[in-house]
Amino acid sequence: MNDDLLSIGQFARLSRLSVKQLRNYADLGLLEPAWIDPDSGYRYYRAGQARAALSIGLLRSLDVPLAVVATVIGSGAADPEEPGVGDRRAATALARVRDDLESELARRRRTLRTLERILEGGLPAAEVSVVREPPHRVALLRDVAASPEHIGAVTSACVGRLLAALRSFPLSGPVRLIGLFPVDVEDAVPITVAAVLPEWHGDEPPPGTRPHILPGGTFARAVHVGPYDQIPLTAHALLAWCAERGHPPAGPLREVYVSDPSTAPPEELVTHLMIPLEGMS
Repeated sequence: MNDDLLSIGQFARLSRLSVKQLRNYADLGLLEPAWIDPDSGYRYYRAGQARAALSIGLLRSLDVPLAVVATVIGSGAADPEEPGVGDRRAATALARVRDDLESELARRRRTLRTLERILEGGLPAAEVSVVREPPHRVALLRDVAASPEHIGAVTSACVGRLLAALRSFPLSGPVRLIGLFPVDVEDAVPITVAAVLPEWHGDEPPPGTRPHILPGGTFARAVHVGPYDQIPLTAHALLAWCAERGHPPAGPLREVYVSDPSTAPPEELVTHLMIPLEGMS
């Protein structure tokens, strides 16, 4: 056995990792021992492996997934001759982790703001009215949010695409936008954004959109005033109103965007939430 080899216990103290962690990282192929005694099975490391071990510990303390850690370590990022993350794949993988953390932080902040609103005003309640809505001829776009956390981003992207399509289309009046969402949200969430067009010439809708007749009927309606990310509070109150009166939510939930977010501050945005009431005329 070489004199410069360190026992796993010695190397654990040097690299500030536990023996259990070192064994786990070795089994995963992240940091394999320099030598394993064939008779005893004891594992030995070299001091030169400490930089890689310390880098693994640092990345794991930053919630970097093991698969990304493997990419970074494998790129030579822990090599003292190559300071920083020189490998493009490693940099891309770390950037993706950063973006995921930023998205999670933004989601947590939205959750915190919603919780603060509940603390200030109590559990959500809203004045609900029963209204009649005529059918509407619309142009619509559809997409799918990979998870409920992506609903806002996907909806915003659909709105942007729809507005871009409308800019080059001859219209004779203002456009009203409506979002259509399933009442029961699962892992993948279908998203539909429709533009109620007062009139368009010919049978073809704006490019990139689909023509559709949005059914009319009787709806339970509640008015939400505030940021879009707090709409679930008013939706909860609306669904509770329907449940208390024995109206199963037929869906989809309609969000009629009354205010222009480019001119109205978030706390003043007005959105009408509507649920169709089956069996009522």
